Amino acid sequence: MYEFLAIILLAYLVGAIPTSIIVSKLVKGIDIRQHGSGNAGGSNVFRVIGWKFGILTIVLDALKGVIAVVFISRLFSTTIPFSNQTPFDDFTIIQILAGLFAVIGHIWTVFAGFKGGKGIATALGFMLSIVTIDMLLALVIFAIVVSISKYISLGSLSAAFSIPIIMIVRENVFNVDIQGYHTILPFVICIALLVLYTHRANVSRLLAGNENQISLSKK
Repeated sequence: MYEFLAIILLAYLVGAIPTSIIVSKLVKGIDIRQHGSGNAGGSNVFRVIGWKFGILTIVLDALKGVIAVVFISRLFSTTIPFSNQTPFDDFTIIQILAGLFAVIGHIWTVFAGFKGGKGIATALGFMLSIVTIDMLLALVIFAIVVSISKYISLGSLSAAFSIPIIMIVRENVFNVDIQGYHTILPFVICIALLVLYTHRANVSRLLAGNENQISLSKK
């Protein structure tokens, strides 16, 4: 039990590293939460500081999810302290939980008053390690939506909700055998709903027609 809790805590702390705040402080000497949308995420860095540092922040946030799934989970050497009713082995369950808590850490970071980013980049890194093909297809959808609409929030929401749809289509239409499909699908749907929750203000602005669009200029 103690080892399990230590893994969860470590994954949370890695996810909680306030990447956007660190980057904005180092690059511009500002607190990104006091500029733009006020959100401590890569998309706000993208708008306020510029696309290069925005992409850097997004990549670093995604790496937090990868680190939790690929590296932190490997510190677990025993069995999970609850009954495993899934088709996955205990290690895979630990990977999923570590990735989930990294996302939670990013959204509610202890290092910034429990007000972090919206979790999409960290979830990206986490999900790429679990359902790689589905995530790559979702990234294509994200790129298409953002390039057409210039709304990162709309691209993020589109990508998040496309993942369960892609999984359903691959499994039931193209008869692809996705390991643990019936376990992963509800979990991915929950992640999509979490992304919707963290983007609720963006949804309101999108509906009102006053959401901020992105530009490749420094502004």
